[in-house]
This record gives sequence, structure tokens and C-alpha cells, in this order.
Amino acid sequence: LYYAAVLDKNTMRDVSRIEIKGGSIRREMSDLRESADLDCVGYDNSSEQYIRIWLDTKQNGSSSHIPLFTGIATSPGKKYTGRHEESTVECYSILKIVQDILLPRGWYAPAEVDAIALVKDLLKPLHTNIYIPEMDNMPTLEQAIIAENGESNLSMSDAILYAVGWKMRLDGYGDIYLDPETPGAVSYTLSATENDIIESNIDIKYDWFNCPNILRVVVDDMSAIARDDSPDSPYSTVTRGREVWAEESVGNLGSNETITEYATRRLTELQRVATEISYDRRFLPDLYPGDIIRLNYPAQNIFGNYYVTSQSISLGYGAKTSEEVVSYEF
Repeated sequence: LYYAAVLDKNTMRDVSRIEIKGGSIRREMSDLRESADLDCVGYDNSSEQYIRIWLDTKQNGSSSHIPLFTGIATSPGKKYTGRHEESTVECYSILKIVQDILLPRGWYAPAEVDAIALVKDLLKPLHTNIYIPEMDNMPTLEQAIIAENGESNLSMSDAILYAVGWKMRLDGYGDIYLDPETPGAVSYTLSATENDIIESNIDIKYDWFNCPNILRVVVDDMSAIARDDSPDSPYSTVTRGREVWAEESVGNLGSNETITEYATRRLTELQRVATEISYDRRFLPDLYPGDIIRLNYPAQNIFGNYYVTSQSISLGYGAKTSEEVVSYEF
């Protein structure tokens, strides 16, 4: 059973209920992280409203009440089948509030500032909880970050978090979790022999689009070029019969690596062809884009760790989730 609740904008608590006829929730690695489309009955489109989508389940004598999405309802509409009327509503995540606030011209995040405290301050207009792990030393910015034209509270928050190696995640209540990135940490293992929740139809694509055979690296006034001209390489200039260039500008190199060595290493890394996999699976309440999963499906020759890039949750039977992942190496 699904339904949506209209929320009080100050307390973020349910105040009224909306009957849902169908729809979906989209999660992806974008600035807003989430969106939702709803078909419902009796939606009041006279003003902007905050809503929360709930899933109620019952199984083996136990029940659960799971929040799937919290955000702002925009672009309401109506559709008619004969005289039968239904409402359609497009919803954006709660982060839309801070995406719509532009920073003053000349604003900047100074070097050596407590980065996470600054992000929390930028997110203050949200009426949600912000959870930060307790740490002895919080990260600080090594360099100042200057706001660009059109910079919002949200885009600056993302820039600061990226600079210090942290991430932001939303939960179904619209609460925000700020945590350090943990490269290689696996959230779930899905296997053909254990925890098999993936349906039988699986699509696999090997992405050569971003696979160069020549890389130019620029550091200040220096540059170096690495080439793959090997006839034994499937991506080389020789095998492909053409040059595919890429370029990187690097602020600082490590003390143990020359610019030429860096260029050679980076070209090798960029030539790791991404394997993209899409499938449908049963719903998992705490798996999100940005998480890493381990897949083990020998019949399809699928092994290893994969990075979740997007999800679409159907507001129908079983909350079937269409998921896209890409190969992850660390």
C-alpha cells in the first residue's frame, strides 16, 4: 500500500493524506538526488506543498511503515478519462529549497575553515535533520573556493564536500547524512546462490566512449603526452585506426611521480572500459545511488564490485526497482 502525506512546512510532520494511484521515484547521482512522479486523487493544486511518500507492508504477521521520498510537489496537473479525473504531480527532493538560493556575488569559502560546519550552515534553510558523525578532527579546506556565477547553496555544498572527500545522502524522511567517502566499502552482496533478488532479464553494455589512446597532462606551464600505440592493445591508435585524445589539468603532482609517469598511469586507468549493467530487482530500503554492491552471477559472467548510478522505484506491486550500475575498481 502506498500513499502520500502533505506535510507541515515547519515541523515536516504529516497533516493530511493523498491517495496514490501510481507513479515512480527516481534516484540518481544528480544535484537534487531524487524526484518523483505521482498519479493521485484529489490533490490540491492551489499552492506549493511538501509531501512524503509512504510504503506500508505486511508479511508473516509483521508490518512496516517505510518513507520512500520527501520533497516539494511542483507542476501539478489533471488528466481525464471520460468524466473520471486524476491529478498528476511532479515532485523534487527537499534539496530544491537550497538549490533555489543563490549565493551573493563575491562569496567564498575560505581556506582552513571547518568544511562540514560550513556545509551545515549552507543547508540551514532546510527543515530537516542533518546528521554528521562524531569525529575528533573535522576536515578543513586546503584552498578557498570562490562562488561562480549562478552558484547556489546546494552547488557550493557539493563543491565543498567534494574538496574534502565527503558525501551527502538523503533518506526517505528527507533527512541529510554527511559522511566521509569510504572507497571500496560494499553495502550489499547480490548473488545467484544467496540473496538473489535480481530478475532474470539483465542488460550489459561495455562503454568505449570515454576510452582514450592519447592523454595530455598539463601541470602549470608543463605538459606531457602518453600514447598507446601497441598493436596488442584493443584500444590503441593501431588497433582502432584512429587517435582518441583526452586532456587533464592537474594542480599538484605527488612528490614520488613525474608528470610523464603520471600521464602514463592515468592513461592506463582511463582505458579500463566501464561495464554498465541494468536490471530489475526486489526493493531494498537502504540502498542508494553512490553505494557499492558486489554482484556474483556466474551464468551471466558477472562478478565483482559495481557502483550504483541510478534507481527507479515503481509505486506498484512489490516496489520493483529498476537499477543501473557501473563497474567499480579501487
